[in-house]
Amino acid sequence: MSFQAYLDNIEAKTGVTPREFLALAKARGFDATTKATPIVAWLAEDYGLGRGHAMALVHIITKGEKIDSKHVGTGTAHSDATDVLWLDGAATKPADWPK
Repeated sequence: MSFQAYLDNIEAKTGVTPREFLALAKARGFDATTKATPIVAWLAEDYGLGRGHAMALVHIITKGEKIDSKHVGTGTAHSDATDVLWLDGAATKPADWPK
């Protein structure tokens, strides 16, 4: 599953977009310096997310919307089409994303 697919699945399960999760995390005091453990615990407790999905959100909370280019265009199951993740929700994703 691609990184973007993880984020889209999280939104489908929780009804919360990745961008909204960023705002919720910031309100809780989580930022780039926060370790994964408290973020994973919060996401499990409040949203029922497993570790894999929670770690996808840990990445965007602590590192932002860019992913390592080594995962882009590899043609594998975990390949993404671009190194920038769409955080504003599946319903607003342009049909031609990524460009």
